[in-house]
Amino acid sequence: MASAILKDELLCSICLSTFKDPITLKCGHNFCRVCIGRVLDTQDGSGVYSCPDCREEFQERPTLMRNINLHNVAERFLITQQEQDEITGIYCTYCVDSLVPAVRSCLLCEASLCDKHLRSHSKSPGHVLSDPSTSLEKRKCSVHKKILEYYCTEDAACICVSCSLIGKHNGHKMESLDEAAGKKKKKWRNVVQKLITKREKTEERVRSLEEQRRKAQEKAAGEAERVTALCTDIRRRVDDLEKKVLSEISRQEKEESLPLSALIHQLEIKKDELSWKMRHIEELCNMTDPLTVLQEPDTGDLCDPEEEGGDEDTGGHDKQPHDGDDLDVAVISHTLHTLCEVISGIRSGIYVVSPADILLDVTTAGNNVLISDDLKTATWTRENQKRPETAERFLGYSQVMSRRGFTLGRHYWDVEISRSGWWRVGMCYPSIDRSGDQSLIGRNNKSWSLRKYNNQYSVRHDSKVIRLPDKISSDRFRICLDYGAGQLSFYELCDPIRHLHTFTATFSEPLHAVLYVCESSIKILEGRSNWVKPS
Repeated sequence: MASAILKDELLCSICLSTFKDPITLKCGHNFCRVCIGRVLDTQDGSGVYSCPDCREEFQERPTLMRNINLHNVAERFLITQQEQDEITGIYCTYCVDSLVPAVRSCLLCEASLCDKHLRSHSKSPGHVLSDPSTSLEKRKCSVHKKILEYYCTEDAACICVSCSLIGKHNGHKMESLDEAAGKKKKKWRNVVQKLITKREKTEERVRSLEEQRRKAQEKAAGEAERVTALCTDIRRRVDDLEKKVLSEISRQEKEESLPLSALIHQLEIKKDELSWKMRHIEELCNMTDPLTVLQEPDTGDLCDPEEEGGDEDTGGHDKQPHDGDDLDVAVISHTLHTLCEVISGIRSGIYVVSPADILLDVTTAGNNVLISDDLKTATWTRENQKRPETAERFLGYSQVMSRRGFTLGRHYWDVEISRSGWWRVGMCYPSIDRSGDQSLIGRNNKSWSLRKYNNQYSVRHDSKVIRLPDKISSDRFRICLDYGAGQLSFYELCDPIRHLHTFTATFSEPLHAVLYVCESSIKILEGRSNWVKPS
């Protein structure tokens, strides 16, 4: 009893087997590393992760921490269980001195035999031999205690001879056990074959999804590499621009400083000369001998003859230089303007919508619409898909919306449409009705469509029809949206591309791509943002 309880505690709730390399989530529940890894892989695209047991949610993928103690307990339990299985093996009934493995069991004798005792055992037909078994009583009739030899097809029961002659199965259709088992094996083989087919389809589906995931990973890696290269280029260009501006400032500073330094040097020399003259005159003034004072040249001779002429004859030494306000900021501003060009180039080229960004939302698909694995193709089918009725699903018509909605910028997306059947393509608000006549695109004020019906083409909005007079031969079309300008245009992708019609409106909600198919199919080819309007 205790062993059974312990075994239950050591079972992974995902694979229902004893833990293999157990890990523990933050919520405290334990799982096999491989099992929880597969569950988390399926949750990668949902944006949130949850525990399979308690459903506690995690915003980031949980770190898988190994539970060493639980690992040791599970490993020891498996070893103990294996040892017990070996002890409870089937041994020869007649080898009483030692345990010798049995190779066959006799149903009549209800005994198990080793090779030695099997050679001396009775060979009469009554002694039926089977694979070694510990439950030989199950091979005999519970009523007559005779060996089960026949199979009653009416009651689906294994019976003995007495059951078929005098028992409750008397008069029923009988088969030998081998014959009945052969038929059941044949039935099982058919089931296995069907399961193999289903497994192959599942494996193909897995390969397809893995390929889709690989492409998504490659795309993400490519985008990451592109952004890294772009940011590296931005940093390089900004660094180069900074060096260039600083170099220009330094050059202009030197250009201004050199003449100022020369003038300062000249004035320092003049200041020293004036200081010497002042000291000499003061010495003369302090003399007491009048003869010496009178014999000294006049003080005017001590001054610079050029200074006697006034400020106009200073030789330019007192001329005021530039005050530093003449730094050529225009050159600096022009250089910095390059930064604006860098940013403009980034803004115009960084965000481009690839074909994979316009995907169909299966949760909106009507029950007569098949959606391809890559979520790019919608195909009409007579077979009802029996999808659950939700507020998002189109219930009246075979329509489907895109996952993504656009609220600004310019975008376009191309479609390829089968030549048979009827169809509509266009864009709609997410608030469009999902059932009733008003749910069909073009029949309400929340959708705009290009339509083909009975080989006639038209555009529709709010139930107003505009027929397209020109003949249309292509099966490819382009839908262009300029959200800010309030324009939705349709083009035929012929050579050259031909404009069919443009709707003008003030858009008030996100616009989603929407497809309607009837005995037809529509495939989304590509999409792009920041496009240039066709002329």
